[in-house]
Amino acid sequence: MSSSNSSQPTDSEGSRSHKRAASATPLAMDDILPSAIPTLKVMRLQAPQLGQPSAGSLLSSTHLLSSTLLLPDSFGVIHIGETFSAYLGVLNTSADMPVRGLTVSSQLQTPSRRIVMPSRLDNTPCDIDPSGGIDAIVSRRLEEVGPHILRVEVGYISNGSKSLRKFYRFNVTKPLNITETVTRSGDATCLVSITVENVMEKQAAGGGAVTISSVDFEPISGLVAEPISLEVNQHTARGQLSAVQLYDSCGRLEPGECHRYLFCVKAESEAAALRGMAFGDDLGRAVLTYHKAMGEMGKIHSSVVVCPPTSFSSQGQSTGSSDNATNSKFVVHRSGLSVDVAAASAERSMSGHRNNDGSLDETLPVTVEPIDPPSTMELSVPEKVSLLIVNHSSQPMNLQIQMRLSDMTGVVICGSSFVGLGEIPPSGGSCTIDVRLVALVAGLFSVQGCYIVDLSSGMELQ
Repeated sequence: MSSSNSSQPTDSEGSRSHKRAASATPLAMDDILPSAIPTLKVMRLQAPQLGQPSAGSLLSSTHLLSSTLLLPDSFGVIHIGETFSAYLGVLNTSADMPVRGLTVSSQLQTPSRRIVMPSRLDNTPCDIDPSGGIDAIVSRRLEEVGPHILRVEVGYISNGSKSLRKFYRFNVTKPLNITETVTRSGDATCLVSITVENVMEKQAAGGGAVTISSVDFEPISGLVAEPISLEVNQHTARGQLSAVQLYDSCGRLEPGECHRYLFCVKAESEAAALRGMAFGDDLGRAVLTYHKAMGEMGKIHSSVVVCPPTSFSSQGQSTGSSDNATNSKFVVHRSGLSVDVAAASAERSMSGHRNNDGSLDETLPVTVEPIDPPSTMELSVPEKVSLLIVNHSSQPMNLQIQMRLSDMTGVVICGSSFVGLGEIPPSGGSCTIDVRLVALVAGLFSVQGCYIVDLSSGMELQ
């Protein structure tokens, strides 16, 4: 009796087994049921083009606009910065059979990576009734120049899982060429010039022209950028701009034309101003928004703008020696040279070893810089000037500053010309002294004759 009872399932177990078999049956049936083959249609969504005046029309050949619009017959010309949008449509052309288990996925392959383009069809599989259809729109802003491929895959279930793939190739070109020029204007200020040139080919009916709607500069954290623009003062009698001035200010660029924008990039916080801007520091990048003939908007970023070297360091690098450095003027104001020397010294200190490669801290172990010097001086009236002396070398120095009257012209020292500074610590140790200068004649002069002498070694720096 026990063995017979153990071999027979109970009523509850039998019902559960029946339910499992019943629930598995519909899935198996769906896998083997036939399905119609879906039809995939892909079209780029873009603005129409202006129609061309035809022969015999009322419009003359000099008119650029006509009363007709033309729908694009291909993917057309696509530029970097534009938003690429495509319409994906899946149709069931069968009149009596549905499409079962439909899935649609799309990817955009760029020259460097493959990007998934999400759409409303990315969720669970769905069925399409006979003579029905389903669609979606995918979009992505283009950030690279070169060949692109839109990859669309459609899956469905018909006697097992099946799929079909289609590839759509198009090329992305550059409509505008952006050139950056940077000039240092102090220890913590740079002037950035952004030149924008329309490099598109000239087309008929005014094609190829773009309108620059905005140009901004996005600085890195700790910096702030301010645009530099010339205010238009020549107004008409009614206080309005003339037609020429309005046209010049609208930002329209024909093929081959260019426009320049200026920005002042400077330190925002006190800590950033104290550190300054050294050679190779990232400043930020320009962001440009443009519109084409039918209102298509694009946004382009320039490459990262970096702080350039000073004329002193670039001259030394081009010559490959430090002869020009020793013959240069030692006291340099608002050139950024002291910041570059301090950065080179800090890099050497962090590396833990000394490089005899002619770097700035090796060429200029000590720097002297005026602190907020006066821009003008009155004749025969002594003016106090504060000087910051910094030891960038790896060894402490017992320094003395010497203002030698024989080498000074126009502006001379007033009072003691030799001042002992004492021992200054290495790797950024500094001290500040006050000297009094007096102007003897009118004109534009530079303060010369400043020497630093290491009393321990006898080394002399001009």
